[in-house]
Amino acid sequence: MKKILTLIAIIITFFIIYFLQANFFTWFTINGVMPNLFVIFVLWIGLFIGKKSGLIFGLLFGIYIDILIGKTIGLSGIMLGIIGLIAEYIDKNFSKDSRLTIMLIIAASTAIYEIGIYIFQIIKWKISPEILPFIQTLLIEILFNVILSIILYPIIQKLGNIAESKFKSKTILTRYF
Repeated sequence: MKKILTLIAIIITFFIIYFLQANFFTWFTINGVMPNLFVIFVLWIGLFIGKKSGLIFGLLFGIYIDILIGKTIGLSGIMLGIIGLIAEYIDKNFSKDSRLTIMLIIAASTAIYEIGIYIFQIIKWKISPEILPFIQTLLIEILFNVILSIILYPIIQKLGNIAESKFKSKTILTRYF
């Protein structure tokens, strides 16, 4: 029952984030670039709930985003699903308790997401890549996401620990030598 309530809370949180992304953050842009809260959210799901959940929610949320505002349906879903999968690997190899680690993970995930989207768009639309404007946009978005991660870190950590306790079982095996 608690897992179902948590999943419902995740879906409601997605719609709140969508509202913020589509309405509130359009006022706070630098050079037309906004933060990407979806990357942070899917990364959070993958880190604290698990890779299967990160992949599934990444795909579903990405497809929903593409249906509403995307040019290519499925592209955001694929990239957010990849971010969800990468989060599980990161969870096993890095500590989630460090603010610096979370900031670096969010910066790397934002870069992976945006570079993947850009490469797919170059291939699909057969456009010539413009590296300098892309790098400028990428750096601004990474900066936005890192600043948001600094601000939201206490919330990310607290809610993440609650979700992790409900979804991930921590079994301790004792060894006798």
